[in-house]
Amino acid sequence: MIPSLRAQSRWRWLLPAYAGLFFVFVLLPLAVVAVFAFNDAPHPTPPWQGATLDWFVAARDDRVGLLRDAALLRALGVSAWVAFWVALLSVLVGTCNAWLLERTQVPGRSLLGLLSLAPLVIPGVVLGISILAFASRVAHLLESWLGWQADWLRPGLPLVILGQVCYIASIATLTVAARLKRMDRTWEEAALDLGASRWATWWTITFPYLRPALSAAAAMAFLMSFENFNTTLMLVGSEPPLTILMYGRMREGSTPVLNAVSVLLMLGSGLLALGWWWRAARRRDLE
Repeated sequence: MIPSLRAQSRWRWLLPAYAGLFFVFVLLPLAVVAVFAFNDAPHPTPPWQGATLDWFVAARDDRVGLLRDAALLRALGVSAWVAFWVALLSVLVGTCNAWLLERTQVPGRSLLGLLSLAPLVIPGVVLGISILAFASRVAHLLESWLGWQADWLRPGLPLVILGQVCYIASIATLTVAARLKRMDRTWEEAALDLGASRWATWWTITFPYLRPALSAAAAMAFLMSFENFNTTLMLVGSEPPLTILMYGRMREGSTPVLNAVSVLLMLGSGLLALGWWWRAARRRDLE
C-alpha cells in the first residue's frame, strides 16, 4: 500500500468530525431558541418550566402571544412588503446589469463591473447613512428650487427599499451574470436566423434559460431584505420592519414572544428552501 494512502486513512475521521462540529455550532442556537419559544416562563432562557403555547396564541394581560400581537404582525407584513419590492427591483436591476456586463462591449465594462460590486464591501451602516444624507439633500433641493414635496426621499419605507436595492442588486447581478456567461449564444443566433424577432428570442430561449438564476436571485433578495438590519435602521421611518421592532423590544426586555417569531421565520425559511429544492429536483427529472 502506498504510505500516503495509509496516512490519509488515519485522518479520514477529521472531515466528518469537523462537519459535525460545524453543524452543531450553527444549529444548536437555533434549536435552543425554538425549544424555549414553548417555555412556560416570562423569560426566553433556562430553566425549563413546562411547555405552553402562550407565546404564540395567548391574549392575557400578562402575556400576549405572537398571533395576538398586532404590532408584531404589522411589522411582519411590512417586512414582507418591503422584501417583495426589493426582490422585484433587485432582479430587474441585476438582470440589466448582467446583460450590460456580459452581452455588450461598452467602454470601461470591467470598471463598471467592479463598481457594481462596490456596495458589497461597504458596511451596511455606512451605506445607510450615505443614502440618507444624499436623499435628504436631494429632497431639500427639490423642495427649495421647484417646490416639490419629495416625501419618498425622507426616512420611510420607500427609502428603505431603495437602500436595500443598492446592495442586494449586486448579488442578483452576480447570480444572473454567472448563468448568462454559460449560455450558448448559438441558440439565440439560430432563432434569429430562422426569422424570430429579438423579443420572441428572449421570451422563448433566453428567459427560460435564465429562469433558474432569476428565481434564485429573487429568493436570495427576499431573504436578505427580510433579515436586513444595519441599512434599514438608518433609513426607517414611522413603520418599522420586523428586525427593527425586534431590536427595540430586545432593548426593553426580551420575552419568549421573540423566540416564537424566530420559530415562525425558521419555518418560513425552511419551507422556502424545501420548495426551491423540490422545484430544482423536479426540473432535473424533466430534463
